[in-house]
Amino acid sequence: MNATMMTTSVRIMSDGIIKFDGGTMFGQVPKVIWENKVSTDRKNRITLGLNSLLIQVGTHTVLVDAGVGSKEIDGEKETYGLVPSRLLKGLKSLGLSAKDVDTVILTHLHFDHSGGCTKLDRMGNLVPTFSKAKYYVQEDCWEDACMATERCQEIHRGEDYRPIDEKGQLELLDGDAEIYPGLGVRVTAGHARGHQIVLLNHGGERIAFLGDLVPTPHHLDMSAISAFDRFPEETLVMKRDILNQAEREGWLLIFAHGHEQKAGYLENRNGETYLRPVEL
Repeated sequence: MNATMMTTSVRIMSDGIIKFDGGTMFGQVPKVIWENKVSTDRKNRITLGLNSLLIQVGTHTVLVDAGVGSKEIDGEKETYGLVPSRLLKGLKSLGLSAKDVDTVILTHLHFDHSGGCTKLDRMGNLVPTFSKAKYYVQEDCWEDACMATERCQEIHRGEDYRPIDEKGQLELLDGDAEIYPGLGVRVTAGHARGHQIVLLNHGGERIAFLGDLVPTPHHLDMSAISAFDRFPEETLVMKRDILNQAEREGWLLIFAHGHEQKAGYLENRNGETYLRPVEL
């Protein structure tokens, strides 16, 4: 992934917001600490962004993660505070449609990242949202999602990803890989088996879409690891390595669930690391 790719644009897209229990999102960090960083609603939920990354690489239009999507699951809007899906409208505002997306890279298959991969057609059948795209996911992640245990069934929804395989649009990866010159994935696991982050070179700059390795700027704190993580110690090791490299090499970090702050650079001031937010 050292070659510099030619891109026309890199843009954060939004599918809206989602609300998760604050305690779940911060894991073992006590509420008396994290409530000073982020506010909760009356149900103890914090507001998170549903962020995707749109990358145009030469003739390719690439989408990283697909949000929750437009399929309505009973009670889901109330449980997670969902608003109507915004991703396709965002594409339309850029003069693009779902058919223009030819590549979808999924950090993992939890419903808040893969729900928008499929939709209901006019006959009520489940079909891939991006009908001309290849969907890239790690083989370990796919197998884990298709055989989800009771602990993981709530966040894995087969209707979000099985139709991709049925239509022959699934591309399984085995470890770190380059998708296009300068655009690739690195396996970080931890949060889920086969979880991957996306790395790209853009105009001489390295950009990292962190998925749920570091879901929000608040999770730059090494001890903040969500209770959703299957292997939290692996998350800790990978988070430390990735963030150290990002600070050392000046990466632009993009947070899949950042709400008020979605992207920024790590900077060290007097021995302390801070995020310098940027708009993208």
